Amino acid sequence: MSAPLVIVGAGGHGRETLSVARASGAWDPITFVDDGAVDRQRLHRIGGVLAGDVDTLVAHPADHVIAIGDPQVRRRVAERIGSHAPAATIVDPSVRLGDDVELAPGVIAHPRSVCTTNIRIGHHSHLNCGVVVSHDCRVGDFVSLSPGVLLNGDVVVEDDAFLGSGAVVLPGCRVGQGAIVGAGAVVRTDVDPYTTVVGVPAQRVERAITVITP
Repeated sequence: MSAPLVIVGAGGHGRETLSVARASGAWDPITFVDDGAVDRQRLHRIGGVLAGDVDTLVAHPADHVIAIGDPQVRRRVAERIGSHAPAATIVDPSVRLGDDVELAPGVIAHPRSVCTTNIRIGHHSHLNCGVVVSHDCRVGDFVSLSPGVLLNGDVVVEDDAFLGSGAVVLPGCRVGQGAIVGAGAVVRTDVDPYTTVVGVPAQRVERAITVITP
């Protein structure tokens, strides 16, 4: 029996998530909520329905996932929703889940992602297309693993980290809370919290800060 689902975020990631939710066959109807400007034409072309803003979900609770790529924004939205509405876990039928793999509420696993064995994925974390999570990995809450990320065995990715497309983390490494790993980077040593690393091998770079003056 299908249940209603609300996708929070009607941008590109949200529209991709609609395909995953439809493929799972567990959700009907599926609607969107979004506080920002929405490309209604693109949403219309895929049969998406915008039901309102995030307050709509709070007022009318339903199973939901937060399809927003930025981990920090995703966390703020989750805190805003709080316990008003339950978080769902959505897994595309093409995903390979091995033995002893736990996916917390709010996880979205996109097509062709793989979790091998003895793995924990935390609340509201995203496995994009083609992600591979190898044995004994621990992925925290609100983590974004972009398309093609490879986590080798015994890797720990802490809360709010963002790994860009094609990033590779070698066995036993830890990616700290709030860290950013650039696309295509190869992580061979631990990444400190709230730092950015890029390149092969991955090296720390300073984050640019934008100052807005009146």
